[in-house]
Amino acid sequence: MAFDVAVIGAGISGLKCAALLAADGAEVVVFEAADRIGGRIRTSAAAMSGVPGEGSPPELGAQVVHGAGNPILALLGDAVVRIPRVASALAIEGGRLVPIDSLARNGNAPWTVEERITADPGPAPGSVADWLSARVPDAVDRRTAAEWFRQNWAGGPADLAARGVATARRGDSWFGRGVFGPVDGLSELPRRLAAGLDVRLGQAVRRVRRRSGGAELWVCGRGGGRTEVHAARAVVVTAPPPVLAAGRLDIEDLPTVKMAAAQALALGDGCCALVTLDRAAPGSREVFDADGRGGFVRSYAGRPEVLVVAKADAAAAVRTAAGTDGLPRLLATALPWAAGARVVGTEIADWGADPWITGAFTFPRVATGWAPGTWARPVAGTLFFAGEATWAQGAPSVHGAMASGERAAGELSSASRPGSQLSRAGEHV
Repeated sequence: MAFDVAVIGAGISGLKCAALLAADGAEVVVFEAADRIGGRIRTSAAAMSGVPGEGSPPELGAQVVHGAGNPILALLGDAVVRIPRVASALAIEGGRLVPIDSLARNGNAPWTVEERITADPGPAPGSVADWLSARVPDAVDRRTAAEWFRQNWAGGPADLAARGVATARRGDSWFGRGVFGPVDGLSELPRRLAAGLDVRLGQAVRRVRRRSGGAELWVCGRGGGRTEVHAARAVVVTAPPPVLAAGRLDIEDLPTVKMAAAQALALGDGCCALVTLDRAAPGSREVFDADGRGGFVRSYAGRPEVLVVAKADAAAAVRTAAGTDGLPRLLATALPWAAGARVVGTEIADWGADPWITGAFTFPRVATGWAPGTWARPVAGTLFFAGEATWAQGAPSVHGAMASGERAAGELSSASRPGSQLSRAGEHV
């Protein structure tokens, strides 16, 4: 079967691109390997009723919408609430639970260190580890700041580009202040974007071949079932670059520089868990585990759910704990009231272990500033690329993914006009 545009991936970038193209009259089909839409947006199914006093349900992927000027808020309209700040913010350091303000030693609170890097990242291609070594003399302060960066950027300080962090933070600053969440969870966003679209779940695109007038796609059904071949005038690829680098999606004759970009744009590890205990929390609490074992841990007053959001090395620790019944022990230091509690339910979103996602998000790696733009560039007026990996104007985010879908839709529309540069055969990348 032939159609105008095939979109690979039903995350925010793919759905936004498809919605714009369909509104413009194109026949669009979205192929999604998973059995749900949303990509790395996943509102907890166990707590969809929301958490009283907290604003919105727990999220197992993207967490919140930052800034009152964020374009996502306009799309969601009145279905958004401001998320209150947790009054009891704590940290684990050296195995002890301490007020998070106690990390503000020597002017080196980790959030202050990030502000200093944003203001003065130093020369390229320096890493965050280089910056910390040069400007944070105390070893404990350096370790705490390093873990802060791991949990906020999903990458180790030695791999994380200081200038990349600064550029991303500056790019997002115009959105303003405030933290927001949809009343029904962030999964409301992909639901709205997917309305009226032809989205085919459990359909993994395994190969794309360019041909005269468009492309062919080999699509495999659930569980490695029957493979069908479809034809489309254009293809929009929103799968994370590591999916192509690993060969799970093969785009034949993809330019060498594109494959180099795919290999450079690896995602940082991430694993989230919503743990339901046999007792309710006495109060809301958010805990930063500076020791590197639990990421961020959050409890909700009067509720039995505890949310763990872990990245980088902490993601591996949470993954191991979830697989060995070790979650209660992991939570005991962060939440003393949970000591001895019994786990009655667990919902895991293991982004790093998902072969079609491969991690939390793409962080700015040292010496790879060229890669997002290269990966975003269309090929021969037929292949177009979107996704948060192509977003270099700000921090990895839902709004960045959505903006990349808008860009790809615009590029494809321009390529469709007679005489456009992109519509000419042999375009170089």
